[in-house]
Amino acid sequence: MAQTFHQEYMAVPAVTRTYTTACVLTTIAVQLDILSPFQLYFNQSLILKKYQLWRLFTNFTFFGTIGFNFIFNMIFTYRYCRMLEEGSFRGRTADFIMMFLFGGIFMTIIACFVNLVFLGQAFTIMLVYVWSKRNRNVRMNFFGMLNFNADYLPWVLFGFSLLLDNSVLVDLMGITVGHIYYYLEDVLPRIQGGMKVIRTPRLLKLLFDEPDEVAYVTDETAPQPGGYNWGEAPQQPQQRQDEEEEE
Repeated sequence: MAQTFHQEYMAVPAVTRTYTTACVLTTIAVQLDILSPFQLYFNQSLILKKYQLWRLFTNFTFFGTIGFNFIFNMIFTYRYCRMLEEGSFRGRTADFIMMFLFGGIFMTIIACFVNLVFLGQAFTIMLVYVWSKRNRNVRMNFFGMLNFNADYLPWVLFGFSLLLDNSVLVDLMGITVGHIYYYLEDVLPRIQGGMKVIRTPRLLKLLFDEPDEVAYVTDETAPQPGGYNWGEAPQQPQQRQDEEEEE
């Protein structure tokens, strides 16, 4: 049982596994009174004046005490983080980490001007938004009541937050940052005169991406398995026999 759980756990992609584990462990630590939310929330003054730099990270890993809101957010975080990592970011771990850094830095800057102290939910909405744009024609079903294309999923979650009387500012921040990333990464480089703005540092690629496959130089005159000279007329049996005798 324990071995099966370990195998399933290690089968989760690295970035998804690391982030969701950090979120769960942070919540458990708060639930057991090992940590306090007051030690985790984003506070610009404490970061700059008291050098409590951990707050730049911990405010993204706390989703509240264990309950419906926590479970709901963790399901969405795990699901869409994993689908992104195994989908459009497959084999591009460094680029996926770069998206995390872009979203985290952008949200932190916004948080300096608005009254938001925990940004994990906004980060989840960003992940959902990017996935929905890259899979816009996938049909979704929300709690068995509503059918729609994936492109509308962030707005369905926005409406769900309204119904639950949650702060919609969190959803709007996630949608905004997600759209900025999607535009800079997927739209701008493809339009005429566009350019690639978000570039993953080479150091991240060296640390997290698998090395490129080695290109082997082969003797072109050697027979290749399964090869066929498309467009050339097939050799006649007598011609092949003559060539073999010459060799």
